[in-house]
Amino acid sequence: MISAFANIWRVPELRDRILFTLAMVIIVRLGVAITIPGVDAGVISKWLDWQLEGEGAKGAGAAVGALLNVFSGGALQKCGLFALGIMPYISASIMMQLMTAVVPKLAKLSREDGGRQKINQYTRFITIVIALVQGFLLAKSLENPSSIPYMGGIEKFGLLVPQPGWGFVAMTVLTIVTGTMLLMWIGDQITERGIGNGISLIISVNIIAALPGALVQAWNTYVKTSGAEANPFQPMVLVGLVALLLLVIAAVVAITQAQRRIAIQYAKRVVGRKQMTGQTQYLPLKVNYSGVMPIIFASAILSLPTLLIQQLFSGSAWSVKAFEILNPPSMWFYIISAAMIFFFSYFWVATMFQPSEIAENLKKSGGYVPGVRPGKPTADFLDFTMTRLTFAGALFLTIVYMIPSVLTVASQGKMNFVVTSFFGGTSLLILVGVLLDILRQTETHLLQRHYDGFLRKGKIKGRYQQQQGGAGKTASSTVLVYLWTFAAVLVLVGIMAWMSK
Repeated sequence: MISAFANIWRVPELRDRILFTLAMVIIVRLGVAITIPGVDAGVISKWLDWQLEGEGAKGAGAAVGALLNVFSGGALQKCGLFALGIMPYISASIMMQLMTAVVPKLAKLSREDGGRQKINQYTRFITIVIALVQGFLLAKSLENPSSIPYMGGIEKFGLLVPQPGWGFVAMTVLTIVTGTMLLMWIGDQITERGIGNGISLIISVNIIAALPGALVQAWNTYVKTSGAEANPFQPMVLVGLVALLLLVIAAVVAITQAQRRIAIQYAKRVVGRKQMTGQTQYLPLKVNYSGVMPIIFASAILSLPTLLIQQLFSGSAWSVKAFEILNPPSMWFYIISAAMIFFFSYFWVATMFQPSEIAENLKKSGGYVPGVRPGKPTADFLDFTMTRLTFAGALFLTIVYMIPSVLTVASQGKMNFVVTSFFGGTSLLILVGVLLDILRQTETHLLQRHYDGFLRKGKIKGRYQQQQGGAGKTASSTVLVYLWTFAAVLVLVGIMAWMSK
């Protein structure tokens, strides 16, 4: 594996793609650090220092706010230019995928020449609409930050928006929408000229950005703050958590790549003057066919009532009861979450996996499943097999989704959601899938140049095997020089600003 990393820099095209991707990542992180015009950065700085002392938001809605902050890379908490992150585009993409599977006209359009480009254009229009709505709601919330679950206690340090009004709202909406569109463009450029899937890589970088803070909080909780002298077994808890993290990551990798291979036998046939002998191929059915989508749907549906109740009906008794039900450690929270994950797992498979179409295509090409008659019996067999696999995948997703909440409750609130989110949930699933995809694409470039891959045996299978990332030309040497010069200037300015502070 070490030789494979060394060989990366011997392939000019792969080296240029990696350098281009790293430069784009620096620009993405820059937008997180720059505050929205009209927002007092000094108030945010004091509040963040107060949070690092362990006085952060600990209410029932804190987990929701922490999840939103993780996906924006901290930009939402810092009121950065990329406060919404890439989530409006992700929401629009999910909507278009579901509509393509349900609406016949869109399904027909997706199969036509140029139809996929048209659907991508519709997705971008929907992204702008979603960003406008979310940007407006965020701008109004910044004028009254005490109602925001992930910014609890910031009103102690002064006015977050010194001059509120429609001028501030208009400027904020314009800035946030522009930042989202810029992120979407950067993601497309990474996919085209870089390495990996750009949109998913941006999400992963934002998630990884929260890792150092999570490690510091875990160290302070179990080693520094509690004191190893007072309780010598307390640091062992941190060792056990690291072992649990490695175990969960191994399980996620195994389930992400797990598949049931259905043998497909092809009869002898004559093609022109050649006679093709019968051969056996395999139809791979993934255990976790829906990926992370069921967790995203369940999280979105559960978080929306939580945010609305806290902002609109915070004083009534019934809202307090509903708030407790929809948040951990309530047993109803776990039951509702598990039911939603199972429902959306089967819903995603029902809309995306078409056993009748697969059976018909096999019949036309002369293929059949041994022991199963072609046509409807094959479709029933594939549907039955996929139903069982979906149950196993949904059960695994439910367990992974519950791990952060269970750890938060088990630690009696010592570890907040920022720390426990790396032990499971949406963050870990996205990270594993994206890193597997980047390794797969890198290994493909190495094997094409007759170098060894990362593994001596087998291949790395990623989450986006159907997508061929990096299909465009690599960035020229001049562009790379300009990008890295710009990045170096940004780093120097940041160091000088930090030293002057």
